[in-house]
Amino acid sequence: MQLAISPLKKAKGKKFFKLMGTGGGFGFSLKPDLSTYALLMVWEDLDAAKNFSLSESYRRFNQQCVSNFTYWMRCIQSHGTWYGETPFTPTNSSTDGPIMVITRARVKIRKILNFLKFVPLTSKSAEKAKGLIYTKGIGEWPIIEQATFSYWNSREQMEAYAYNSGHREVIKKVKEEGWYKEELFARFIPINLSETTE
Repeated sequence: MQLAISPLKKAKGKKFFKLMGTGGGFGFSLKPDLSTYALLMVWEDLDAAKNFSLSESYRRFNQQCVSNFTYWMRCIQSHGTWYGETPFTPTNSSTDGPIMVITRARVKIRKILNFLKFVPLTSKSAEKAKGLIYTKGIGEWPIIEQATFSYWNSREQMEAYAYNSGHREVIKKVKEEGWYKEELFARFIPINLSETTE
């Protein structure tokens, strides 16, 4: 998959991209899923995204896949950085209906063991979460470069999981013990590529 990086860098209208591996299990796991990769791309506008989806580069990329699925999203909230960059620009959009979330963190080396202790709790709480449509652990490097993509029926159900479950205990530990060197949290709504560019 690393051979795809060069043409992705040259994609017209691309503002940011990451080609990442994924974790096995339910949403978050220390075991890699070697059958699945994640491509995250941020575009200048919808026209750039549409053009890339029809490009030869994208066709060649997909030729390497047995199957693929694409989520088209618009950012409605974002804070934090990704290697010093702020890739997502929030827009004023309605938050009614389904919502998607990307969380990403760089774990401090000296905090890795503390972090690993809470991995099972995070996975179990996600399994029981109401309103969760899909989730997958993604990342550039195992353990120290962690991110999660999740897709929810509603903002209320997502927040119920984030702030009123075992996940809340993890958030508390992160803040108290300073596990992360860098972190990012972003919310999105699904969009249809047939809509016009604003």
